[in-house]
Parts: sequence; structure tokens; C-alpha cells
Amino acid sequence: MRVVLAPDKFKGTLTAELAAAALAEGWRSRRPQDELVLLPMADGGDGTAAVLAGSLPDPHWVQVASVNAVGAPHLGRYLRSGDTAVVELVQVCGIADLTELAPLSAHTIGLGIVIAAALRDGVTRLVIAPAGSASTDGGSGALSAMGARLVGHRGILPVGGAGLANLARIDTDRLIALPPGGAVVLVDVEAVLCGANGAAAIFAPQKGAGPDEVAELDLALSRFADVLGGDRWQPGSGAAGGTAYGLACWGAELQPGASTIGGLIGLPEAVSGADLVITGEGRFDETSLSGKACGYVLGLLGNTPGLVVAGSVATEQRSANTVDLTELAGSSRAAMTDPQRWLVAAGAMLAARISGP
Repeated sequence: MRVVLAPDKFKGTLTAELAAAALAEGWRSRRPQDELVLLPMADGGDGTAAVLAGSLPDPHWVQVASVNAVGAPHLGRYLRSGDTAVVELVQVCGIADLTELAPLSAHTIGLGIVIAAALRDGVTRLVIAPAGSASTDGGSGALSAMGARLVGHRGILPVGGAGLANLARIDTDRLIALPPGGAVVLVDVEAVLCGANGAAAIFAPQKGAGPDEVAELDLALSRFADVLGGDRWQPGSGAAGGTAYGLACWGAELQPGASTIGGLIGLPEAVSGADLVITGEGRFDETSLSGKACGYVLGLLGNTPGLVVAGSVATEQRSANTVDLTELAGSSRAAMTDPQRWLVAAGAMLAARISGP
């Protein structure tokens, strides 16, 4: 058999690369004769650069002195391959780096510093993965670090999303130009910038915002859109606290993360020639089928059989084609303490099903 292993990361426990390797180890223990094709997946979140590094020529990390989401010095980095740079927001100003959340004042200045550094270094094409942000600033911080001048009433404009309520004008004369090969922003959500399906309403609570702060941020983003222009209702523009919106106004193209990454690593072609496809992630539920890596992989199957291995599987998604590591390990704690062990066990169990008694 030719088996394609294309899991996403198991968030907080294993990278996509380690997850694929563990499944492969278990499978080979029962069916060593099979051809295994390991194609770890991502959808634009953390781990995207590592996944793309496996398919891009001569990839290497470039470090950049930058700042985190609250302005503290932080050594950011981007992945470079030839004239292409893959920039992950989480490598610079992600929420995981903060010990204390700052929902109103957190910003994306660090992301803009890294993007500008890559362009000064001769990069001609950008792939930007904005997920994992700590801010709801509409990408305003990134634009300011890239040369835009955001001016508040009486000349004062605090950093962060809430400060945008005081925005008077934006001067873009010195905004760094889009690279010749363009910029792509990988999004895995359909959220817009403002309103009930907007960046503040959906994502700001995860970043420490209470109901009043969510309302304040939403109004501030609306003011930002009034001044900057651009399509505040574009699906995906609300990704990463609206960072996708700001980058789209710069000229970047918003693209579905999973399908873009899948195309870059050759997943459609691999699936078309497979006898079986196995994907997976930390939590498999209804959201997995809407723009996420697992849903994308399953959408490629056609008549090819597919299986899902997840740290946990929502009740409504359970079937004969899913494996729940929590169930296999006996508890969520056991599954999360040693996920590699249980992914190896899952791979062996699935291979045993194929082999029969």
C-alpha cells in the first residue's frame, strides 16, 4: 500500500513533523512493506514555516532584532528560501510569549519590523502566517513599522487596538512597497474585521478582553477601517486580530492557509496516488472542517479512504474512521503527557486493521 500521512500539529504537544513520524513508526511496526509518504500539514498557524521548510529549496532561518506584542525586545526570525520569505507572527509577537495579556494595547509592531527587514534584505516574495497573535490592532502596528504614519487627534495615538479610536489620519507616502513577487497572507478563518463576526468579537476574548473591552476594540477597528479604507467585510480579514485586514490594505492577497500550503508541498498529487490517507490534529470537531488542515486533507480524498487521528474527537465527529488518543490512552492527561507514544500506538492499531487477524 501507498499511505500518505498528513497530520497537522497537535497543539501544545507535538509538531506536525513529529506527529507524522510517530504515526509512521507505529504503522511500520505492523506493515513494514508499505510505502509511507510523510507530508506534515499546517493551515497558516504556528508550525507553518517548519512545514514549508520541508518542501522549499535551501531553507534557513534569519534572525531579526524586534519586539514582542507589548514592546519588549524580542529576537524574531523568518524562514528564507531563495528570494522567498515565510514570516510567522508567532515567531515575533505571538500570544504564547506573554506572561500577562494586554488586550487593549498589544500590537503587531514586531511583525512589521521583521517584514521590513526581510524586504530590505532583498526578499521578493512574502508568505505571511499571522495566526497566534496577542493583539487586536488590525495590523496597524505592522503598517507603522513598515513606514506608514498613523496620526491621532492632537497628534497622539497610543499603540494597540484601543488606540485606533483616536485615529485621525494615515500617511502612507513612506510605506514600504509590496515586493515584486507579491505577498500572501495565509488565513484559516472566515472572520471579517468588524461586527458580530469580527476580529474583536470572535478572538479578543481569547486575548484577555472582557465584554466592554471587546466593544471598545470593535469600535476602534471600525474607525481604523473608516480612515484606512479597504474591505472590512472581506472574509478572512479578521484573522489574527485583524492583522490580515491591515496587510490586505497594503496589497497582500489573503489566501486559505491549508489549500495554499497543501499546494506548495504537493499534497493533492500525493493523495491522488495514495491507497490510504491519514490526517490528524489535537482536537477534531466541526471547526476542523472549515478552513483547517484536517478538513482540507479530507476534502481532497475523493474515492481514496481516509482516517483521522486526534488528541480528542468531538462526539458529533466520531466514526469508524476516527481514532481518539484520549480514549486510546485512557485519559486526556495520559494522552497529552506522552502524545508520541499514543500516536505510535494509533499507527500500529490502524495498520493492524488493514492487515487483519
